[in-house]
Amino acid sequence: MSKSPSNPKGTRDFLPSTLSKRNFILDIIRKNFKLFGFLEIQTPALEKNSTLLGKYGNEGDRLVFKILNSGDKIKKANIKALSDNKLSDFSDSISEKGLRYDLTVPLARFVSQHQNELVFPFKRFQIQNVWRADRPQHGRFQEFTQCDADVIGTNSIIQEIELIKLYDSVFSQLGFNDLIFKINHRSILIGLAEYVGAKSKLNEFISIIDKIDKIGLDNVIKEVKKLIIDVSVSKLSNLLGENEISIEKLDNLFKESIDFQKGIEDLKIILDFISVDKSFNNEIKFDITLARGLNYYTGTIIEVISKSNNAVGSLGGGGRYDNLTSIFNLKNTSGVGISFGLDRIYLQMEKQKMFPKNLDNNFDIIVINFGVYYLKKLYPLIDLLRQNGKKVTIYPDKAKINKQFSYADKHKVNYAILMGENEFEKNEIIIKNMTDGTQFNYAIEKVNLDFFKKN
Repeated sequence: MSKSPSNPKGTRDFLPSTLSKRNFILDIIRKNFKLFGFLEIQTPALEKNSTLLGKYGNEGDRLVFKILNSGDKIKKANIKALSDNKLSDFSDSISEKGLRYDLTVPLARFVSQHQNELVFPFKRFQIQNVWRADRPQHGRFQEFTQCDADVIGTNSIIQEIELIKLYDSVFSQLGFNDLIFKINHRSILIGLAEYVGAKSKLNEFISIIDKIDKIGLDNVIKEVKKLIIDVSVSKLSNLLGENEISIEKLDNLFKESIDFQKGIEDLKIILDFISVDKSFNNEIKFDITLARGLNYYTGTIIEVISKSNNAVGSLGGGGRYDNLTSIFNLKNTSGVGISFGLDRIYLQMEKQKMFPKNLDNNFDIIVINFGVYYLKKLYPLIDLLRQNGKKVTIYPDKAKINKQFSYADKHKVNYAILMGENEFEKNEIIIKNMTDGTQFNYAIEKVNLDFFKKN
């Protein structure tokens, strides 16, 4: 017996009802990106492995989907590496390209490649799919859409403030009022590593700290101790174990660290600005455990979570990266950016029933089909309605009228237009309100948009 067709785990098909809700989110994000002065770009789904690897930390590199070489290139496979169990070397020998893991590294490649065609500072937004070889679970997919906004070519702290304001604007318009914008700084994490004796393995240390919400404090301590034998477990445990730790306390503990002072200065400017902004609708707070274990972050780090549903994970995140474009031969170009987690935002809004009810209306008006002969007379009206933004569909077949009305009900249509033989002879149409069932005859030349106002 043949198996039923199915899509790969970690990927999804989207039915029209789901896609209308996703597009509702995307429309608000895209509108705000433009309102804040960002320009849209697109990059290929495929990138060279040399572009992707080494930018995301050890954990991230393992999650890059590599694409198998084809044709004669497959003959270059390093079979000895496979037999010696050197799987990374073997993988490199059979793959030169991968699916993009995020939109930030491809952006750095894009800016470096097209630097002579761009105007700096360059503010770009990008809404495209990314792929990660992660274990599929609730709120975590192997293919998902990222919505990014980045500024390249300035190190002004104003950009961090603008991006946090952008977050607040988008999430407020979507209806969220229970979010926490967590904020930290790479320099503070460096200060933490110095304080506990872990600076020699800084990137690995940060990657472990980043997993605290997934594996818990005890397991983080175990992994750090395994990584660095002489790390100060008591200092690390005391700091990470506190529910909230103030910047002022850290300022006293890490006062010897020059790196730390830069981070403190940046965060104080941001927090002071937001604290007096009366239009800010969500909460912002410092969190020393926020690491976002990506090697390219060099400054401020931001993450958005829901107070009411931590299980879904972060709804967005980002930070500053001062050196990323230098990897692609564009030096001294600072960048900062944020990303919206479309899929998780959707799950949260669906759970909390936050979507407008009218999104279920696939179209506004249905034209009941009595045959091509009658439709000829109706088409000028249909064209007028469409030109004025009304979504009009004509039932495809000359079917029984009850079947056509049933189709309209399933699509939650507002109005139906009917022209049968009697109406044709009188040059009239019937307009039926599909919500309350009322219907009236009108001379076709007198019909206008006011006849189709939403209930």
